[in-house]
Amino acid sequence: MYKFFKKTHKWVGVFIALLVIVFSISGIFLNHRQTFSSVDINRNILPKEYQYNNWNNAAVRATLKVETNRFLVYGNVGIWQTDSNFVNFNNFNAGLPVGIDNRKIFKVLRTDKALLAGTLFGLYKFNPTKKQWTKLRIPVHEENVVDMLQKGDSTFVMTRSNLLVSTNLKQFEIIKLPQPDNYDNKIGLFKTLWVIHSGEIYGIAGKLLVDLVALVFILLSIGGVILFFTKKGLKKSKANKTKRDKLKKTHKWNLKWHNRIGWITGLFLFITTLTGVFLRPPLLIAIANARVGKIPLTELDTPNPWFDVLRRIIFIPDQNIYIVSTADGFYYFDKNFKKEAKSVDPQPPASIMGVTVLESLGKNNLMIGSFEGLFKWNYKTGEVYDLIKKKKYIRPTKIGPPIGDFKISGFSSDFHHQNIAFEYEKGGMNINNGVEFSVMPENVIEKSPMSLWSLALEIHTGRIYGAFLGLFYILVVPLVGIFLLFTLITGIVIWFKYHLKLKRGNKTNKITL
Repeated sequence: MYKFFKKTHKWVGVFIALLVIVFSISGIFLNHRQTFSSVDINRNILPKEYQYNNWNNAAVRATLKVETNRFLVYGNVGIWQTDSNFVNFNNFNAGLPVGIDNRKIFKVLRTDKALLAGTLFGLYKFNPTKKQWTKLRIPVHEENVVDMLQKGDSTFVMTRSNLLVSTNLKQFEIIKLPQPDNYDNKIGLFKTLWVIHSGEIYGIAGKLLVDLVALVFILLSIGGVILFFTKKGLKKSKANKTKRDKLKKTHKWNLKWHNRIGWITGLFLFITTLTGVFLRPPLLIAIANARVGKIPLTELDTPNPWFDVLRRIIFIPDQNIYIVSTADGFYYFDKNFKKEAKSVDPQPPASIMGVTVLESLGKNNLMIGSFEGLFKWNYKTGEVYDLIKKKKYIRPTKIGPPIGDFKISGFSSDFHHQNIAFEYEKGGMNINNGVEFSVMPENVIEKSPMSLWSLALEIHTGRIYGAFLGLFYILVVPLVGIFLLFTLITGIVIWFKYHLKLKRGNKTNKITL
């Protein structure tokens, strides 16, 4: 068994070394999104799946009419001003920081007082005099603004964890949202494993620790490859003493540090790998709906029941209530946010990845769009109608993938009053088979690269390999993870066996002496 472990540790380690290095480097980029937000990648050098065509890849979240012949189109491409025919597009991103990630727009809201933009990294107000965006301060640590709405003279700003309100856009008050009626003070196992894997569970200190773990993975991978080839070189250069001595010295030094670093950091390496394997299908399915207690003294241990789950909000005037979409489902809130939030039952269809469209259709109906599809939901009767397939929605009886046949990333009815849904892969599509949406112009494509962070995410999740492996890409992360766990375990076993043998040898020598 010892010989088997040595052989498999060597060969499996060399086989996955390059992928481990790639996963480690991409993981470091993922851990510091804002730090690398100004770095972009030209989409032309990437597989065609990542190139814009017909407003795909979540290019458009929504549109906003600001004047009779003036509209704003916004989403992952930033903000662009266009005419009523959606033909001429002008860059409307002045004032936003450099980098496409800094121009990831979730909501643009026009009020009586201002034009506002909710972005990945903050809330911005348009200055008509300077014709550029200026950032507004909001009293929360995480500034990812996911939605906004205007009610009377109050502007509501929603981040992933908090709801804020202001009447002058200078002072913002944090609304203490009441807990939901089904609150159990637990959190999804997926979220728990996610923050452990990234180190975010202990804030910036935890992230830096995981960065160090990634560097260790890189060092061990490179060191393992060096050991592999120096050993082969030693076997081939028996006649050349100088070369052999040099290779022997290199091999011995690498082996010493490879072993030492490996056993010292083994536990951290194991935890990082194990948590990562469960964050992607198929193993993700086993934990997708599991909930666990919050780990004490961590970032998860917060009294806020809405931590990192808020996604969209809409006010229903005739009912005098708010409906809020979260990562855990939809909830009703009273007009003052004082009473316990009530969970919607039954829940309308929505992907766990978040709701991208939430609009009123009147007569107790809301339009809900997500990677599950585009639906009309009657919040009084619970009836759901599929707006793309043109038929009544039937709830699946079995748990399946968290995506439907149409992955909706945005919606607009401003283009000649046509209902245009933006599907992640297909792009703009008229759901009533009417006039097709405007062609995506070259100037928008040229100014819309891919962020380094987004590319790192595609690499780290293994999705980028879909361009070469098709649907089999889904096996890359679990297989590499399992092989890596095996390599870590065999490495520790080999180390212990070697030192146990060494220790016994020393005892024997002492007895002999």
